[in-house]
Amino acid sequence: MAPSRSTIVFDIEVAGFTWEEVDESTRGYLLEREKDPTRRDAVPERLALYPGLGKVIAIGMWLVEQDRGLILLEGKESEEQTWEKVPHSKIYRGSETQILQRFWEIVGRRDGAGRSSRLVTFNGRGYDGPVLMVRSAQLHVPPSRQLVPYRYDLSEHCDLFDVLTFQGSTRDRYSLDYWCRRFDVDSPKGSIDGSQVGRAYREGRIEDIGEYCLRDVRATGELYRRLATTLLPLFKGGQ
Repeated sequence: MAPSRSTIVFDIEVAGFTWEEVDESTRGYLLEREKDPTRRDAVPERLALYPGLGKVIAIGMWLVEQDRGLILLEGKESEEQTWEKVPHSKIYRGSETQILQRFWEIVGRRDGAGRSSRLVTFNGRGYDGPVLMVRSAQLHVPPSRQLVPYRYDLSEHCDLFDVLTFQGSTRDRYSLDYWCRRFDVDSPKGSIDGSQVGRAYREGRIEDIGEYCLRDVRATGELYRRLATTLLPLFKGGQ
C-alpha cells in the first residue's frame, strides 16, 4: 500500500497598512461602505481584513505526520534554523516576498506518486487562502496552487471552520479557541490575539507574533487529528 499523503496546516498573520499609506479614493470608498458609524470609526484599524491592504508578516506551517512546525517570519534574511520558542519547530526569516516564495515552494511540492500535500486551516478558505493569493499577485509572486478549490471536497484543502459549520449549514460560528476546548486540545491563547497583531508589529514584537501564529497552527493540527477519524470521513474527500 502506498503511503498516505502528507498534511500541512497553515495560518497567516497580516499587518494592515497605516491609514496614511492608503490613497484618498480608497479611504473614502471604505468609509462609505460602512453604514454603521461605530464600525466606520474602526475602519483605519481594521485594514488587515481588507484584500490588498496589508502585508503578510508571518506564515505558520505544521507538518502533521512529522509533528513539527516552521514559521516564516518577516525580518532580516537568515537561513532556516531551530526555534526555541515553540518546541519541535524551525524559523526562516526574510522579506515579505521571500517568505511568500518559500511558502509557495513548500505547498507546491509533490511526492513520489505526484501527489501534493493536503492543506488544513481554520477559516483558510475565507481569509488566509485569498489573502495569500492576492498579496502574492500584488508582489509578482506566482502562487503554486489554488488555495480555495471546490468547497465540497476536502481532499485538497480541509478547512476545519467549514467542517464544523457543516459547510455553511449551521447558523452559528465559533472560534478556534472554542473548538479546541470542546475537543480537549490545548488552547492556543497567548499574550496576543489576532486583533492585536497590527499594534504588536508596530511595537517591533515580531517574534511574539510568530509564536502566536505557530501555536495556532499546532492547535489546528491537533484538532485535525481529533476529527480525522470521526467527522472528516463523513465529507467528500475527508478520508
